[in-house]
Amino acid sequence: MIAIREKKSFPLGQVLITPPAEAVLQEAGRTFQEFLDRHASGDWGEVDVDDWNANEEALTSGARLMSVYTVTDKQKIWIITESDRGCTTLLLPDDY
Repeated sequence: MIAIREKKSFPLGQVLITPPAEAVLQEAGRTFQEFLDRHASGDWGEVDVDDWNANEEALTSGARLMSVYTVTDKQKIWIITESDRGCTTLLLPDDY
C-alpha cells in the first residue's frame, strides 16, 4: 500500500506549462490544477516503484521530483519539480 499525503509536502515554486501540454489538457477538457494538486500531495501517478521511492527520498534529500499522469488514452503529462524547488513544469514527454 502507498500512502498519499493530504497536504502539500514541498514548495512548487513558479509553475510553468509548455504550450503543447496546455493544448492537450484543453482538448481533453482537463485542467492543469487537478494534476498539479496530485503531484503536490505526493501522489506521483504512474511512475514505477523505483521512481516512486526516489520521489519519497527526494522529499528529504532535496532531489528533483517527477510525476506521470494519463490525460487521454494516447497522451501522458509529466510534472517535474526542480531540486531547488524554484520551479515546477507541466510538460509532455516529447517536450523533454
